[in-house]
Amino acid sequence: MHALRCLLVLTPLALLALGVAVIFGSVPLSLADTIAVITGGGEPLHRTMLLELRLPRALSAFAVGGLLSVAGALMQVLLRNPLADPYVLGLSGGAAVGALLAMLAGLGVALVSGAAFIGALVSTAIVFGTAHGTGSWTPTRLLLTGVVVAAGWSALISFLLAISPATELPGMLFWLMGDLANATQPLAPLLVLLVVVAVAIPFGRSLNVLARGPQQAASLGVAVRRLEWTVYLSAALITATAVTVAGSVGFVGLIVPHMLRLLIGYDQRLLLPASTLAGGTLLVLADTMARTIIAPEQLPVGVITALLGVPIFLWLLHRSQAS
Repeated sequence: MHALRCLLVLTPLALLALGVAVIFGSVPLSLADTIAVITGGGEPLHRTMLLELRLPRALSAFAVGGLLSVAGALMQVLLRNPLADPYVLGLSGGAAVGALLAMLAGLGVALVSGAAFIGALVSTAIVFGTAHGTGSWTPTRLLLTGVVVAAGWSALISFLLAISPATELPGMLFWLMGDLANATQPLAPLLVLLVVVAVAIPFGRSLNVLARGPQQAASLGVAVRRLEWTVYLSAALITATAVTVAGSVGFVGLIVPHMLRLLIGYDQRLLLPASTLAGGTLLVLADTMARTIIAPEQLPVGVITALLGVPIFLWLLHRSQAS
């Protein structure tokens, strides 16, 4: 019942965060103006601002936050590490290299996003193929491979930044820090989020058993290797989707599922939808802050999530060590 109450609280909070996101900005809208636009009226400028700019960006932020949180929850199950996050296997590094190469080539936003997605998939193939080798892989081997591959991507990113023209650097740095300024097509990430959560929830019991260890899962009839492959590929796909939309937004996939686990327990059937709502809400509010703190200028949303995430992460780390 406690977990269900948590879901009932998170749902209106998510709707409230979306409402805050469309009202506040460099030019705030009144509640009356917002209602007028929603009901089909309102001034043309207000309609453009709300329906074409703020609402798509808010929905994109919700989708990205939900995707990262779900990916974090899945990675924590796969690696049996409560402090694992979606980027631990180097996906964001591969996506960043793809995006930066596209920016250097002068390609448009859509092609930059496509290059980022391809880069994330390439990183996934390298990590999984290397960790698997000629035999099976273990969580430790997968994690170490991801760390090494991420270091390689980081070196390539530094090289690309060093040789880039000064005019390209601001856009590159914003992308690397996480930025939703160009996130105007929320339908695709929302559909990916919906499909992944809908498919993952029925496997919740198997995920719960897998989190206790592969031997115990196998003894209870779970097809461990197939489930691990599915979890890894699903986490990689949704992380690649999130990175494609918003760049590298840190800490959301790390702290949200871990904190929810402390509140509602380890049942993935409740944790995954709760992570979707909480992660989406957090990133919507963080992006609203990024748009308004120094308006009309904007901060990368990754700056806000890092400022919020670092102290929370340190507290979680201290708590896990104390226990």
